[in-house]
Amino acid sequence: MKVAVGCDPNAAPLKKELMDEVAGMGHELKDFGADDPIYANVVIAVAEAVARGEYDRGVVLCGTGIGASIAANKVPGAYCALVTDCYQAERAALSNDANLIAMGQQVTGDKVARMMARVYFENTGNFDPSGRSGPKVQRIKEYATKRDA
Repeated sequence: MKVAVGCDPNAAPLKKELMDEVAGMGHELKDFGADDPIYANVVIAVAEAVARGEYDRGVVLCGTGIGASIAANKVPGAYCALVTDCYQAERAALSNDANLIAMGQQVTGDKVARMMARVYFENTGNFDPSGRSGPKVQRIKEYATKRDA
């Protein structure tokens, strides 16, 4: 799987931890950087690349993950879930078909972040559109398509 990753300077240490974890799972990574203090610039670039299909998934980071998730979700075709525990990481993939996840350097420990990334990527691609969450996700995508047209 091809994975795009980016963050602001504050989240650079966590980005490195996550890139090591995800690469260790056998995924191909593209680092979109960590130099721009305006996290939205990097996050939007990652989200656009994922939405265009250049990358299968994305991981975006800032201090709390909140701003990164908001910025990513402004990009048409980007569906970013802010994850703060392993259950949310699992459900981001299985229930919400999220193509990006966001985390926060200042609120998430390295080991927990690594575990969340592992759980998310182990479950990515297993969303069942005919399952209980299928109609809910379909409604979100229908609205987004209508709004972006």
